Amino acid sequence: MDSIQQPQSQQLTTTLTTQFGSFIKNLSIENIKTEFYNVQAKFSNLRQPQDFFDVKRISKPANFSEVQQRVSYNLKYYSTNYALIIVSLSIYTLLTNWLLLFVLLFTGFGIISINKLNGEDLVTSFGVLKASQLYTALLCVSVPLGFLASPISTLMWLIGTSGVVVLGHASFMEKPIETVFEEQV
Repeated sequence: MDSIQQPQSQQLTTTLTTQFGSFIKNLSIENIKTEFYNVQAKFSNLRQPQDFFDVKRISKPANFSEVQQRVSYNLKYYSTNYALIIVSLSIYTLLTNWLLLFVLLFTGFGIISINKLNGEDLVTSFGVLKASQLYTALLCVSVPLGFLASPISTLMWLIGTSGVVVLGHASFMEKPIETVFEEQV
């Protein structure tokens, strides 16, 4: 039985190390520059606060068809603004749930630290620890702490709040006047 579990744990360790290693290889300077330009291009679509918070264009939609039209248009037009709101709410969520933030950082740094061993054993004054033992110990600590951090309720709050804010704004914000004239022509 022990001989069957060792190859499986070694296979899991090898798979995790390979996946994380490929992630690290993708963090080259060229890839980071490419990703930076992609993010910069996304932020070039960011609408001005005067346009996004224009209270003169806020009105109650007449019917559900108008709500659908507004939401469809505004989700495309303000997509970068909405993404920024969701990212801001995510950061707020992590800053107000310290245990969840700790668990995420602890698990992330734990995986990075174990991967830095490159599959070799960790030699301490207490003894020799294999990578599979380190992953198991990390799992045994992270999972209970993760349950205590209530990630599901945090995620549900984030989804609900983001939905209310984004869909609320999208449904009450009228289309710009220019688009109304473009549709009639």
